[in-house]
Amino acid sequence: MILQEKTLEKLRLLINEETEYRSGPMLVKFFNALGFRDSYGQGFPSRWMYTDEKLAQINGTPELDKCIRNLFAPVNFIGRIPELDNFIRDFNQYLAFDKWQAVRNGTEITFSRLDKIIIDDVDEIEEDDFLQREFQEVSLESVGLDGIVTEILKFRIDEIKSCLSVNAPLSVIFLVGSTLEGLLLGTALKYPREFNQSKSSPKYDDGKVKKFPEWTLSNLIDVACAVGLLGEDVKKFSHALKDFRNYIHPYEQMSSGFDPDKHTAKICWQVLKAAIFQLAKNEIKSIPS
Repeated sequence: MILQEKTLEKLRLLINEETEYRSGPMLVKFFNALGFRDSYGQGFPSRWMYTDEKLAQINGTPELDKCIRNLFAPVNFIGRIPELDNFIRDFNQYLAFDKWQAVRNGTEITFSRLDKIIIDDVDEIEEDDFLQREFQEVSLESVGLDGIVTEILKFRIDEIKSCLSVNAPLSVIFLVGSTLEGLLLGTALKYPREFNQSKSSPKYDDGKVKKFPEWTLSNLIDVACAVGLLGEDVKKFSHALKDFRNYIHPYEQMSSGFDPDKHTAKICWQVLKAAIFQLAKNEIKSIPS
């Protein structure tokens, strides 16, 4: 199969850190299993550059199929099969635009060719259910962040409501994305030990956890879910928000084909409301000393 750039970027993220964190030596071992003969040493490029280079070389060859099968091999997810299915489901949202679908049949990973780009009906029903949920009016103060930051976030939420009322979906996405990022960054600063020690925390090439200002919104969401502060629903429906910074640039929006509408804005707004509600209600999972 031949995958477009966006799908390859998602595949790189899955390989490098989403399914598990792979250091430079681990990446070399992963790709050498596909026929490469690389070694790790001085002058090794960044992890993402190395992975992008290898994926570009195998794109359109049988090794790409093998790469995805190895990545999603159920034997590597013993005790975590539901998590594996979520990874496959997430990846299929990108694969759909290449008219392919990954399928897990027991212990086997196979691929199905799609005649057209489709969205699973089950996802549409779940999306409707998510939009229809009503969250109690929870004040931002209940989240327990710094008072000044809380006031800024409250001002942004008021502006989001104004943008929703005049049907300005792109503005809603920008504001919701930045508001959620600020909310989660403040939460990470409140629980630095738990966020830094999470297996989902983003890391440098040497394996050290990145400084909080370098975390992306996607990183913050993943770790907040991993430590028990956010539910899977927020993670699942936050796709449009995760790349909100890119859409600020018109050419990036054009190249990605992103065309937000009122429905997209409503989902993003619901994600923010759900996040505020859950951050105020949920307790963080304890990490052993």
